[in-house]
Amino acid sequence: MKLRTPLLAALLGAALLATASAQVAVKDPWVRATVAQQKATGAFMQLTAAKDTRLVAVSTTLTPMAEVHEMAMDNNVMKMRQIPALDLPAGKAVELKPGGYHLMLMDLKQQVKAGDTVPLTLVFEDKAGKRESVEVKAEVRALGAPAKH
Repeated sequence: MKLRTPLLAALLGAALLATASAQVAVKDPWVRATVAQQKATGAFMQLTAAKDTRLVAVSTTLTPMAEVHEMAMDNNVMKMRQIPALDLPAGKAVELKPGGYHLMLMDLKQQVKAGDTVPLTLVFEDKAGKRESVEVKAEVRALGAPAKH
C-alpha cells in the first residue's frame, strides 16, 4: 500500500502538469464575411492562456495563407503588418479584434458568407518551446455585424 501512494501522487501530479501546460481558452471566435471576389478577411477572438504562451501560427482549410497580424499607428498612419508571434501573458485575456491584433486569411478562393463556419488551427508555444495546436470553429458574421460580448 505504501508503494502505491507515491506512485498515485506522481501520476496525479503529472496529469495536472500536462493539463495546465496545454490550456489556452478561446472565446467567441468569428470571421468577417466577404463580398464576391474579395481575397482576404479577418478572424477575431479572445485568447487567455493559463501560463505565459505565444500564438505563433494559424492555418485553415479555407485558404492556403493565414497569418497573425497587428494594426498600429506609425507616423500618424495606421498600418497593418504580419507579426512573428503574439504574446499571451498568463491569466490575461488578449483580444483579437478589428483595428488591433487579428488573424488574416488571405488568397480566398470563394466568398465567405454569414452563417458559415471556418475551421482554424491555432499553434501556441510555451517558454520551453513546446508547441500545441488548438482546433477552433469560427462563426462567420455579416460585414457590418458588431463583435458579441
